[in-house]
Amino acid sequence: MENFIFTKLIKVQNPDVPNVGSTNMLILMKNKKTCTFFYLLFPVLLLITWSVFGQEQDDYIESCTSIMVGKNASSDGSVMTSHTCDAYYRTWLEFVPAEEHLPGTMHPVKWGTMHTSSAWSDENVELKGEIPEVEKTYAYLNTAYPCLNEKQLAIGETTFGGRKELRNKNGLFLVEELERIALQRCTTARQAINLIGKLIKEYGYSDSGECITIADPKEVWQMEILGEGPDKVGGVWAAQRIPDDHVGIAANICRIGEINLSDTNYYLASENVFEVAKKMEFGDGKKPFRFWEAYSGRKPFAIREYYVLSTLAPSLNLDFETEELPFSVKPDKKVDIRDVLNLYRETYEGTDWDMTKNLKVTFERKDEHDSVYVDTIISPSVHPWMARDKRKLLNSLDSGIVFRYRPISVQYCAYSWIVQLRDWLPDAVGGRLWFGFDVPRESPRIPIYAGNLNLPKSFHVCGQDHFSHESAMWAFRRANRLAMVKWGEGKKIIEPAVTEFENKAFDEIDFIEKKALELLKKDEENGNNNIETQLGREFLTRYSNDFARAAINRWWEIGDELWVKFKWSF
Repeated sequence: MENFIFTKLIKVQNPDVPNVGSTNMLILMKNKKTCTFFYLLFPVLLLITWSVFGQEQDDYIESCTSIMVGKNASSDGSVMTSHTCDAYYRTWLEFVPAEEHLPGTMHPVKWGTMHTSSAWSDENVELKGEIPEVEKTYAYLNTAYPCLNEKQLAIGETTFGGRKELRNKNGLFLVEELERIALQRCTTARQAINLIGKLIKEYGYSDSGECITIADPKEVWQMEILGEGPDKVGGVWAAQRIPDDHVGIAANICRIGEINLSDTNYYLASENVFEVAKKMEFGDGKKPFRFWEAYSGRKPFAIREYYVLSTLAPSLNLDFETEELPFSVKPDKKVDIRDVLNLYRETYEGTDWDMTKNLKVTFERKDEHDSVYVDTIISPSVHPWMARDKRKLLNSLDSGIVFRYRPISVQYCAYSWIVQLRDWLPDAVGGRLWFGFDVPRESPRIPIYAGNLNLPKSFHVCGQDHFSHESAMWAFRRANRLAMVKWGEGKKIIEPAVTEFENKAFDEIDFIEKKALELLKKDEENGNNNIETQLGREFLTRYSNDFARAAINRWWEIGDELWVKFKWSF
């Protein structure tokens, strides 16, 4: 018998694709000479392995996170959904007013709307087609992914990619246009799901796999959408409702599992949902159909899903190594809006997933008797958003010292929001959205209402392509990046300011909303006397805009302070 050498290489993993996971390789080599040759060749093989993993998983994009809370899971009875736009998309936003249209009017469907430089610009925007317009539309908040309308309908978003062979570029719709039209035409989550499904079937879906989290004051749903394949312009989708006493999360991974279409209280889907999977041979047909397994083919959770669900329901003792987590969980205690705000600031500091945990330095301190002793602390010069090049440099000095788990709060966030939808209040004040520019951990939340009429002018200018004092986003990005220069000190300035603005909002918000309700009632009385006023909406608009301007001014000041404080720390 020939002399064979078995070599097992454990956990071949790409450190820059943290959710690709690892694999075991069993290598059979004929003799020691072959073995020697293999080890010389191993770095090349490893590079190829990483490349293959990257190709298999390049539909997984570390972009957006959406956390959902049912009305009976929240501490105040509100329904919540949310969105982090963690990518290079426009940061300008505006309120688009309600409109009326004559019969025969057509609605333009555009591509490229997420990369324009201002609210009034349309560079690189392409008109792809038209659909019939409706008689009346609702006002909505126009973010890169449109998010909230005046009737308390809200839509979050997260890309999961899915199977590339389902893409069909001949479809009319990208997901952001579906969101926009749903917000203009619908008042409930179910209406929005049904409308989007109808539009996809009739005109086609051309985007990659997308998840949108659709909420109204009573329900919140998760809808996952893909194309139908290269030979048919259409689409395939499923939607699952988060139970009222549960919380859920969508974070760049297809999550919907088994679907029971006889239970329309909790499941909706395109009529071709099983047919497309069968035609494309997604699965062997023997196991129970699971949407995520058929249409993405990858594990239906990673660190963000695990962290949020296990944090809110620790009693479940969820296992990170399991094949599948629950779609949603009942939290151990009611979830407050400030709990959700905290989750969006999460970088896993102090946990096993903290990227900085091994980056420690010695530091001299004095005790109460003025005796010097040496303490070991995490270096003040590192932070939880270190870029790939810096991680590679540190790992070249000491292999494996830095490993990145994708945090919820990332440095490439364009903007983020969490919305509360409250059915016991009029729509204008019931829909309350907490908006923030740039890194969620470092920026304050600005309360914006469904009934607002406009935003500060600095919100209308994108900050992605050039620095500008005219763009609100740069007040935050400038200060936040300067705080990272020496994060151990910078966070002592940034984080108290975030807390200060959050406390300010919650200290005064009840009074503000009480006053707004009084003014909305006055508007109703005026309307009954044929006098049209908008006292309530104007009041909410002034409050939001004044709050925003105060936050912007404070962050410009913090940026100036940090320039001086860290002038020798670069």
